Amino acid sequence: MRYLIVICLVFNACRSTMNERLPDRAERVRSYFDALIAGNKTPGIQYLVLDSTGTVFEYAGGWADVARQVPMDTATTLMGYSMSKTFTAAAVLQLVESGRIGLDDPVDRYVSISPYGGGITVRQLLSHTAGVPNPLPLRWVHLASRHGAFDEHAALRAELERHPRLAFAPGTKYAYSNLGYWMLGSIVEDASDQSFTSYVTEHVLRPVGATPSELGYAIPDPAHHASGYLEKYSLFNLAKRFLIDRDMIGPYERRWLRIESHYINGPAFGGLVGSARGFGKFLQDQLRSHSVLFKDTGRELFYTQQQTADGTQIAMTLGWHKESLDGAGFFYKEGGGGGFHALMRLYPSSGLSTIVMTNATGFDASCLDTADREFLQ
Repeated sequence: MRYLIVICLVFNACRSTMNERLPDRAERVRSYFDALIAGNKTPGIQYLVLDSTGTVFEYAGGWADVARQVPMDTATTLMGYSMSKTFTAAAVLQLVESGRIGLDDPVDRYVSISPYGGGITVRQLLSHTAGVPNPLPLRWVHLASRHGAFDEHAALRAELERHPRLAFAPGTKYAYSNLGYWMLGSIVEDASDQSFTSYVTEHVLRPVGATPSELGYAIPDPAHHASGYLEKYSLFNLAKRFLIDRDMIGPYERRWLRIESHYINGPAFGGLVGSARGFGKFLQDQLRSHSVLFKDTGRELFYTQQQTADGTQIAMTLGWHKESLDGAGFFYKEGGGGGFHALMRLYPSSGLSTIVMTNATGFDASCLDTADREFLQ
C-alpha cells in the first residue's frame, strides 16, 4: 500500500524532534507501568516501541513468577494467544500469492472434515465473516506436560463435530471465530504439505529474524517462561471451575492464582509463545517499505479493509483489526486467555509499532493508549 511504502520517509522527518523529548516520555511511561504493577493490575509487563530500524523504547518489570520472585525481563516468554491469528493470516496470504490457495475458494477444498459445506470461503475465514461458530475456547488447552502426546487433528475434528452448524449465512456479517482460524491451520497444511507450525516457523518467523528463543510454538526454556495468573479477587476466579479444567488451576501466590503451564489446542488460533521482542520482529518487518514475507500485492491484501456480501465495511482486514487513537488509525491484534493478556499495534502514519505483554488474564490492555500517546505525539 502506498502509505506503508512512505512510512520511513514520514517518520524520519519528525524523528529528531521526538528523540529530543524521548527521555521525559520514557520516564513517564516507566512510572506508569511501575504503578500498574504496584497496584496489582498484573504481576509483570513487557512493553516495546519500535520503528522500522530499531527499538524506540523498551520496558520489562514486575514478576514472571510471583512465588519464586523471578523478575520479568525482556527475554521472558509469555503466551501470545490470539495475536497468533495475524501470523496465521500472513501464512495463508503467502500461499495465496504463490497460487497454492485461492482466496475465494470454498474451504472444503482444503479441509475434508469441515461440516459446513461449500458455502464458506478462505477469505471469509480470514475476515471472520464465514459464520463459523465461536464456542468458548477456554478449555481448548492442555498441560505442557501432556503436549508430546496431544493430537491436534483429533481435537479439531471433535470440535467441528460438536459445532456442525453455521451461526449465520456466510458473508452476511462479522462475528469473531477462534474455530474458523483453527480451520485455517488445516488449510495451510493441505496447501503447503507441511505441518502448520513448521510452515509458519520456516516461512514467517525465520524470515523476519525471530529466533526460537524469541518466538515459536513451543516454550523454549521453562525456567525463563512466565507463569500465568488470574487475579484472586475477580469474577473470573469465582467462576473458574465452570470455565477451565481443574488440572489447569494452581496455587494462590499472594494476590494471584497461578494457571499451570500449558499449550493451546489449535496453534493457528492462539499457539504462539514469545517475548515482546520476538513479536516485535514481525511488526518491524511490516513497518518497512517492503516486507520480506510478501510481494507488495500480498501485503496490500493484508491491509485491505474487508466487507460483507452487501458491501458493508467491517473494521477488519485479512488478518488485522482496525481502530484509531486520537485520530491516528492503527491495525491491531489482541490476545488473552488462561493467565496472559497481550496487544500489538501498528501505526502506519507514525511509522511505529507497539506491543504490551502481561501474565494476567484480566489485564486491561487499553492501558496501551496511555503509553502509546507518549510516542505518537
